[in-house]
Amino acid sequence: MGKKVFMFPGQGSQAVGMAKDLFDNSDVAKDLILTANEAAGVDLSEIMFNGPMDKLKMTDITQPAIFLHSVVLNTLIKSVKPDMVAGHSLGEYSALVAANAIDFKTATKLVRFRGQSMLQAGIDNPGTMAAVVGLPASVVEEVCQKASVEGIVQCANFNSPGQIVISGSVNGVKKGMELAKEAGAKIVKELVVSGAFHSPLMQTAKDKLKAELDAAEFNDAEIPVYANVTGKPITDKNEIKKLLFEQVTALVRWEETIKNMIEAGADEFYEVGPGKVLQGLVKRINRDVTSVGISTWEDVQKFI
Repeated sequence: MGKKVFMFPGQGSQAVGMAKDLFDNSDVAKDLILTANEAAGVDLSEIMFNGPMDKLKMTDITQPAIFLHSVVLNTLIKSVKPDMVAGHSLGEYSALVAANAIDFKTATKLVRFRGQSMLQAGIDNPGTMAAVVGLPASVVEEVCQKASVEGIVQCANFNSPGQIVISGSVNGVKKGMELAKEAGAKIVKELVVSGAFHSPLMQTAKDKLKAELDAAEFNDAEIPVYANVTGKPITDKNEIKKLLFEQVTALVRWEETIKNMIEAGADEFYEVGPGKVLQGLVKRINRDVTSVGISTWEDVQKFI
């Protein structure tokens, strides 16, 4: 019997109208969303349901919005229980709630604070990110090393075979893009982001988050949570805190995470949250496993 994975998306999956159908059809969803509005200190649902998109895509709103959508869905699904969980960057917080390693309100506050700190870091230390498609990881790492003469640049996400994101200062990333094209990349595209996430330019956000993480109450996870920083399973609450801290400036090892889960027996992957990004990555990593999306009230009906 294969094992089931719940995986939770990160930034980029937001859309105006997100989770409104859940709010309209479920009292449980409504209560959670109203609780999150209070915990976050901002009317998240108003921006999620009605926009404008310019406001929704600001990091300090995007992060709690995607987290909230994911956690509400996870709470509503009754018939499927995961054997292990993982989340892409921000999604790791949703995964930790699903594993009962942290309670919903505490996580909402942390995610909102993380988003605010990362937004401010992006203002104080401007940077950018770019997707590089069609080059092996070793080549992209070499490209970053060579480009770093122009400024900070490093690999930020190993998403799937041949799909890597680089992050850093504007000059460093531009040079990296230029060198990646010269090295034969099929696609090199700058991303529309408000900062150089998962790079040293997020250090101030990381430092601020540490005090919040230290003060927050965590539990040992009830099921393995595969961490972005290592790609490996963790359950210990102290290790969870440590890796959440490191995650802000560290590389997201998503491809490795999925491969390690498959090696541990996973063959059913459920993307719980808005969008279909993670399903696409899983298909590129291993076509032999199944991946399903749960993002709407209609989807939830199949699992109640």
